[in-house]
Amino acid sequence: MRHADVVIVGGGIVGLASGLKLQIRYPDLRLKLIEAESGVGRHQSGHNSGVLHSGIYYKPGSKKATCCRAGKQEMEEFCTEHSIDWDRCGKVVVATSEAELPRLDNIAERAILNGVQCERINSDQLRELEPAAAGISALHVPETGIVNYRAVCEKMAEILVSGGASIELDFDLIGIQDVGNGLQLQSKSGQHLRAGKMINCGGLQSDRICKMAGINSNLKVVPFRGEYYELAPHSETLCRNLIYPVPDPSFPFLGVHFTRMIDGGVECGPNAVLALARDGYSWRDVSLHDLAETLAFKGFRKLAARHWRMGLGEMHRSIRKQAFVTALQKLIPSIKSSDLVSGRAGVRAQTVTPTGELVDDFLFEVTEHSIHVLNAPSPAATASLAIANHIVDRFTEQFT
Repeated sequence: MRHADVVIVGGGIVGLASGLKLQIRYPDLRLKLIEAESGVGRHQSGHNSGVLHSGIYYKPGSKKATCCRAGKQEMEEFCTEHSIDWDRCGKVVVATSEAELPRLDNIAERAILNGVQCERINSDQLRELEPAAAGISALHVPETGIVNYRAVCEKMAEILVSGGASIELDFDLIGIQDVGNGLQLQSKSGQHLRAGKMINCGGLQSDRICKMAGINSNLKVVPFRGEYYELAPHSETLCRNLIYPVPDPSFPFLGVHFTRMIDGGVECGPNAVLALARDGYSWRDVSLHDLAETLAFKGFRKLAARHWRMGLGEMHRSIRKQAFVTALQKLIPSIKSSDLVSGRAGVRAQTVTPTGELVDDFLFEVTEHSIHVLNAPSPAATASLAIANHIVDRFTEQFT
């Protein structure tokens, strides 16, 4: 049977970053990372919008706010050190009506409290930055950036292995047993691994891993799919960098926006619909087990009852392209259906409480042999190195 001092479950960016930080602080640890897929960064980390978030939206003092600010700086330094392309291109958050101006003011106040550089601009200044965008006012956030997080994941994995850690792919975890002085992990193929400590960075499977480890949590991951279009090559000039709407506080997602990508092209979206599987990247991807589990969860039913009108609107935009175009026209009125081509999709692991509330902040739980990342949605990729610092601090407090 193979042994490790610490096993990290999950080869996404939070798991990989945690491995790097552990390796730096405890270079003599026998460290192993296991991943169910055939490569790292195959789910949330490799399917997000690639934005280096500035931290303007998050509650001051929250883990999201502090980790985003610190993590962004670390991520920029990491990418520079390892020659990964990134660009501090800036973004605009655009108010298109008088009703949105107080919300724009609130975002500006949060930005100042979080230490984010931003500037309130008028419609003329907005058109100088984004000629096709329509708005009566906006926030210009020059420090927002873009990067390819899958490339970041691959570099992190390379560094981990060169530092002596091992990464085991295609390890589909199905069981965790407490063996007194540690844990024994079993894969679907019958492999066994014994570890002194475990760090659960399982993302879309994190709640199930908690359950395997014997934690009676009442929280559940609900998967939401975000679908994107891309601007056709002849229409890419409609967006120079990043154009975002003022978020609706009654809806838990940011709304459709435009994002220039570091590898070329401009993404438009996403919408937000319930994924029919934990890895459900299209309507064709259906897991009856996953779907039944979601529908049986009273927290999801309460969430759906609260937001059913917006949920139907998101589904309408998913099924009907013209409805998606109409939503995009709020920010760029000249955009047409012919300007868009189908793009990719991503699935967000959103932790939900039994009362139907979305867990807003990053959330961790420490037990006798393990640390569990129970909630790490956006901006987790930006914040990953800072989240990893937090995890390793907890590791030090609990286990050393």
